[in-house]
Amino acid sequence: MQGSTETLLQLSDVGLSDPLGRHRLLEKISFTINEGDRLAIIGPSGSGKTTLLRLINRLQDPSTGSILFQSQPLTQLSVIHLRQKIVLVPQEPKLLGMTVQETLTYPLKLQKLSPTEIKQRLEYWRSQLPIPDDWLERNELQLSLGQRQLITIVRGLMMQPKLLLLDEPTSALDRDKALQLLEVLKTMTREAKTAIIMVNHQLELVEQFTQQVLKLNQGKLQ
Repeated sequence: MQGSTETLLQLSDVGLSDPLGRHRLLEKISFTINEGDRLAIIGPSGSGKTTLLRLINRLQDPSTGSILFQSQPLTQLSVIHLRQKIVLVPQEPKLLGMTVQETLTYPLKLQKLSPTEIKQRLEYWRSQLPIPDDWLERNELQLSLGQRQLITIVRGLMMQPKLLLLDEPTSALDRDKALQLLEVLKTMTREAKTAIIMVNHQLELVEQFTQQVLKLNQGKLQ
């Protein structure tokens, strides 16, 4: 893919069966992601899109095939290290009982970043995707679904991962906010070489964002 350098992620013949082994949820999924790539995954509900993101973030392990990150099998990386490098922003945004400010800074405190670095990242990403001062002390119940979605996306961006996985990130955003988000993400892929895999059913937004589209149907690439 154009503008890419280091290979980040390689899936080879990845498959996943249900817990009883009776149904194949994913079958023979193979693709490669390089630094700075923008990939969209589309397909009908139940086709396996979210399941695939969960495999890449190692919330589940595949039944067959292999997933390599920076040439290493995911199973050989510590989960803590992996999830600092590969960040998943789920479709259902949750603040886990924290205020907005606590939600945004908590992952960076876990990484033992300095208060100065945390403050700089918070100020930078709040300027990119505006989060007003009066949101910072709000909790989950005091925010709309779109506001919570924006905050969980900013939380993922603040971690500055090598690979960002976004599950329907624009579903609760109005069109202007969605377009603004896509421009910020494009800049991130160009300047920081972060790769992004986005599941999105809004095809007109996908076309403006992606360099490559994968279509899933009944667990298989079309």
